[in-house]
Formats: sequence, C-alpha cells, structure tokens
Amino acid sequence: MPLRLGPAGVPLSCKGRTIVEGMDDITVLGLETMEIQTVRTIQPAHFDQYWQAGILSYKTGFQMNLHGPYYAELLGNTRERNRTLTKFEVALQVSKIVNARHVVFHVGPYGEEGPGREANEKVATIFAGIVDRIREIWGRPEEEEDYAAFPWVHSEEPPLIGIETSGRQELWGTVDEVLEVVNHVPGTVPVLNMAHIHARGHGCMRTSEDYAELFDKVRTRLGGSKFYCHFAGVEHRMGNALHYTQIKKSDLKFEPFAEFLAEDGDWMDLTIISDSPLLEHDAMFMQQHHDKARERLLEIMARDEQRMRVMARSEGADTPTVDAPVPQDVVETPAKDPPKPKKASTMMSFEDDTTDDDDDLF
Repeated sequence: MPLRLGPAGVPLSCKGRTIVEGMDDITVLGLETMEIQTVRTIQPAHFDQYWQAGILSYKTGFQMNLHGPYYAELLGNTRERNRTLTKFEVALQVSKIVNARHVVFHVGPYGEEGPGREANEKVATIFAGIVDRIREIWGRPEEEEDYAAFPWVHSEEPPLIGIETSGRQELWGTVDEVLEVVNHVPGTVPVLNMAHIHARGHGCMRTSEDYAELFDKVRTRLGGSKFYCHFAGVEHRMGNALHYTQIKKSDLKFEPFAEFLAEDGDWMDLTIISDSPLLEHDAMFMQQHHDKARERLLEIMARDEQRMRVMARSEGADTPTVDAPVPQDVVETPAKDPPKPKKASTMMSFEDDTTDDDDDLF
C-alpha cells in the first residue's frame, strides 16, 4: 500500500523557513509529501520559492500539494462568491508553478439555501467551473512553446481539485455532501479531514471499524483506490471543531486508523497530511504507529501460521494409517508354535486383524 505522510506547511524544525528547505527537511525525516498553505494570501515575493519547489518536486518525485484560502463563501451572494473565487484563482495559478497534485478548497457556510439538494447542485456547478479553470491554466502543451519553465505540464495531468469536509454544523461539507458533489464532477476528489469528521460526528472515529466503514462508503460511492486525508488531534464540542491539537492530547487517536490500514489498507493509495500544531512531529508519530501496526499484524500472522503447522503435524501423528499396506512380517499374531514359512504366492489379508482392533478408539 503506497502511504505518503507529510506536514501542512514548512516543518517547525526547518531553520530556513523556505518551501525548498522544508522539502529537504521532510525528505531527511523519511516523509514524502507536504501541503503548501496559502490559507490567507499569496505574496508575489514567494513566487520564486514556488517555482524552485516545482522544479524539485518534478525532478525527485516529491508529492507537492496546495491548500487554498480557509475562509470561503461559495454559497453566499454574488459579491461574496466572486470574492472567494478571486482568492481561489491565485491558488490555482500557484498550483501550476509548484506542480501540485492536489489543490484543496473549503466551501463555507450553507447560506440562505441551507443543507439540501439545491446547495449541493450549486456547489457542483461552481466546482465544475473550477476544474475547467485549472485545465485552462495548465494549458495545452502541444500548442505551447514557452513551457520550458514548467516541464511538468508536458508529462503530468492538472492537479485534482480537493473538496474538504468541514468540522462545524453551519458549514457545508458533511461526508455525504462531499461525496455527492465529487461523484458528479470529474476532476475533483474528496478530502477526508478526520478531525472534522470526528468533531462533526460528536467523536465518531474511535475504532478501526469506524475507519473501515468510512472508506467502504467512499469506495462504494466513488470507486477507485486513491485517497487524500488530513489528520490531527481536535478539541470539539456539540458537534463543532474548536481547534486542532496534537494527537496525543485528543480523543481522536491514530492507532485505530493505523490498525485499519495495516489489516485492510493494502488496496489503498493514501496521502495523509498532518494538520497538527506539531506538524512534522505528529506526521512522524503517525508513521511510527503505522509501522508498529504492520509489525504486530505480521507477528500475529506468523504465530497463526506456526500454530497451524503444529496442529497439522499433531493431527498427522495421531491419525492411524489404516490405508497403508502393513508388511505381513511385522503383524503381531499370538502363536504357540513357531511361525511357518510363508509361500511367495500367498496374498496379504487383514481379515484376521479386525478382531484385534476392537479396542482401537479410532
């Protein structure tokens, strides 16, 4: 199972604080991905960093992702929606420069429509336009000659547009709502934020069976095996996420998720982004628990296999070999007189042995 783990942003331990230096540190830590946070605004001075990050990700195979502005009002009035789409446009432009594989967006409050089919249809229409826009930005390599600065557009597909689940009751983005829209808009992918799902479900993600049920639902509704997730501890109240916490201080534990991945996750291609305040530290924490879960599973499988071999040998030793021919000269028969020599033509017979096996329990 391909599993990529990484932080949401430049690692806390990175001294340089640039994206490229952050990518180097992430690789040294044994992680494989990151998500650039453009949650508020994008400074033009950062574009050089973005392009260098794109070149590095293209040459090394490092998976780069991008998170758009946190605050969105796609279901608001025309002015609010246009203001949100303007912010999204800048994120889409940056996604091309950094060779992003996923671009993640929120929808925002329900607005006047409230939850329901009408809101879902409006969201689907908006994201269909966003998918068209990212394809325009990516361009058509066969018609462009000035793409030497962005060689990945010739070999890579445009990034998938991620629609993230939300963690508050007044925000659009339940698991079912996200799956409904993604199912009708090609080029989009659900972003399963486990902290948001856990909080909105009043602490529902507690066992490996809960994760199995969630991913079975996604696979049944959408098919495929590629998944993009966020994970962090979360403080929540009355079905609303308050803020992220480190995993160890939350009632949302990673161990059940790791157990599910070890037992049933071989079919998945999974990217997990750490939203924890500890960023790369909790990403490595998740990596360690995933490795431990796999080791425990292998140990259990090895013990079960050994137990089956022992049982098979034991059953083989206890089973009488009545079907195998027994040499006549080793059959014990009570006789007062010395045994007479047997003729070569005499056939072996077991008729006289049946009376001696009356006490045989088998």
